[in-house]
Amino acid sequence: MSNSVPSAAPRDRRLDLYLRGRGLRLRTRPASRPRCDQPPNASSRTHPPSGPDGGTHLAHRLGHGTARTVIAAAFDHAHARDPFAERTWVVLVDGDLNEIQAISDEPRRRSRTIHIVIDKIHVLEYLWAAAWTLHAANDPAAEDWVAARGLEILTGRAELTAATIATATQGLPAGKREGAETAVRYLRNHLDHLHYDEALARGWPIATGVIEGAARHLIGDRLEISGARWGLTGAEAILTLRTVIKNGDFEPYWKFHIAQEHARLHPENYGLAA
Repeated sequence: MSNSVPSAAPRDRRLDLYLRGRGLRLRTRPASRPRCDQPPNASSRTHPPSGPDGGTHLAHRLGHGTARTVIAAAFDHAHARDPFAERTWVVLVDGDLNEIQAISDEPRRRSRTIHIVIDKIHVLEYLWAAAWTLHAANDPAAEDWVAARGLEILTGRAELTAATIATATQGLPAGKREGAETAVRYLRNHLDHLHYDEALARGWPIATGVIEGAARHLIGDRLEISGARWGLTGAEAILTLRTVIKNGDFEPYWKFHIAQEHARLHPENYGLAA
């Protein structure tokens, strides 16, 4: 499903888009995804080794607007980085159906192919809600149950997981099925975007931790300091500056800024030179 790439194309072959709030994070180098990423179960208490480094990332502040305008801006930015469709485009989302529809509309309008992947962490949250529907509070078996269901989904069997949960709830009173029924509905509504076996085999990311970290670092560490009160204009200016610094672009930006200010304050010099 990946677009063919000429032999002279750059080595970076995948472009991942992480959309959250009003920010975009792009991954521009491939990162392998070993099977050790699978969650441990309660009985083994083993923990997988640290995963690989994700490579180079680019943070980009998209500003404010409607969901569709922000998504369109994200695609504009991605297109500027890959104008000839030399990379595979992977978009990670948290499962909002309206957001998925808006994202799906963009590649049709641009004649591009994308691959949408649901954040695995959000799927696990629904599994935990189902687990506490089917287990007593603080039952350690719930952890093993979530690990088993999560592994099923990782291996591309989300429909089996939904059927298993639906079957397990049949004997429960109607008022106690909510968590499990919500999980079943969520899984079945998103089956097209739960092919984690394919994503892992291709080295695609399956979670949006990178954008969660960016939001915490770029936004939270600065805008949420004690006693701060922000207006939209000032907050956006600070976030833009922090993004420029994070990307390592401050020096060229500052030279450009000085040149622009000089041209604005001393236009006669440029007129004489012309």
